[in-house]
Amino acid sequence: MSSRGRVTIRDVAAEAGVSIATVSKIVNGQQSFSKPVEMKVREAVVRLGYIQNPAARSMVTGKTTAIGLAIMDIGNPHHASFVKGANRMALAKGYHLLMVDLEERVDFSRQLLAPLAQRTDGLVVSPRLPRDVIEWLAEIDKPVVFVGEADLPGSVCIGLNNRDVGSLLANFLVRQGFAQVAYVGYDRADWNAQRRDALAAAFAETGVKLNVFHIDEPTSEAGEQIASKVLLGGNRFDLIVGCNDLVTIGIMSQAHRFGFRVPEDVAFAGYDNIAISRYVSPPLTTVDTCAEATGEVAIENILALIENSAPPKSKTLEPLLLVRESTARTVART
Repeated sequence: MSSRGRVTIRDVAAEAGVSIATVSKIVNGQQSFSKPVEMKVREAVVRLGYIQNPAARSMVTGKTTAIGLAIMDIGNPHHASFVKGANRMALAKGYHLLMVDLEERVDFSRQLLAPLAQRTDGLVVSPRLPRDVIEWLAEIDKPVVFVGEADLPGSVCIGLNNRDVGSLLANFLVRQGFAQVAYVGYDRADWNAQRRDALAAAFAETGVKLNVFHIDEPTSEAGEQIASKVLLGGNRFDLIVGCNDLVTIGIMSQAHRFGFRVPEDVAFAGYDNIAISRYVSPPLTTVDTCAEATGEVAIENILALIENSAPPKSKTLEPLLLVRESTARTVART
């Protein structure tokens, strides 16, 4: 063992009775050896408690085995579920994640992404970044996968078609016969416009106008803050749709405080199917936007780019409508 007490690759080689080069090639996956040789090396690694130096490994292989994730807001359970799926897949493939939280602010995204790109083998990012940052990502020598639809020829995009997401919920709500409908949206995100427009188009066919409200961030706190304007303003809505579950739950919690019965007085619906949407009272009708599955597929594709193992390709996942008690129409309004 080295004089500093740290087990080195030299110690593993001596223990296994092989050369240092052989140990290096086995632990870095650079070359296959006979099963007895590989067994001796791996047993020596376990027996001595050898821990590889990531920097040294990177110098040998040219890879960090790290994937960079730029998350719009880790406080949003939807994004947290995405990270969970991505992390599961990365670990299964022998990689790990490094992450930055943009906190729904993209003004300084390049300053955050530049050091992340240097420390990772590839990046998984949102296409909601400024155009100059998107173009910069296309120029750096680093594989990139976008989570969402990117306006960049040849880019690999993973996610859902938000027009389909919006239409899936809208078509169900129209059949329920709501007559006064409000949508609370977040204009900084492209997916917001697609969901809003699908809702407006579906209700317009029945002569119902969609009333639109705007928030500055897609959070439950923003929903709470706008609730009095939506619920106590000039219109009495029988349906309120938030741009995501967090916003919807924020408004719905205030509706209870204001004395509204849900869904008898006002119904609610959202998007994302975050875990808490099943447990609020009443449980929230929503669209499952496949956060964990999106994370898994994004990692599969970035690894295909990193390792040149298979042609990466964009993929559109299928959303799922979950009808719950928040939109029930069994009780007439009074």
